Amino acid sequence: MKAKKNDMIMQNKIFIWIGLATAAILSIPLVAMQFTSEVDWDLADFIAMGILLFGSAFLFVHVARVTPRKYRVLIGTAFVFGVLAIWAELAVGVFGTPFAGS
Repeated sequence: MKAKKNDMIMQNKIFIWIGLATAAILSIPLVAMQFTSEVDWDLADFIAMGILLFGSAFLFVHVARVTPRKYRVLIGTAFVFGVLAIWAELAVGVFGTPFAGS
């Protein structure tokens, strides 16, 4: 029982780290926009990507809390591929849905 309490997933401060990681990832295009015109994000892009990153990490934590520890890597891999697929669809329309970007 003590091992579960020390597990980072089981502590609620993980959500602070998720928020900081989301902000750090979103700062990359923000800084890139200052140096090049090839990165052209608007507020909606930052909001969509913030929701995608924070939301998927938030959902992963909740799913990981109710599944056995040995399946976390598998679940995490599925979440990463899901986020990448949604990101690719929003960016360039890989799958041709109405949510496709440019």
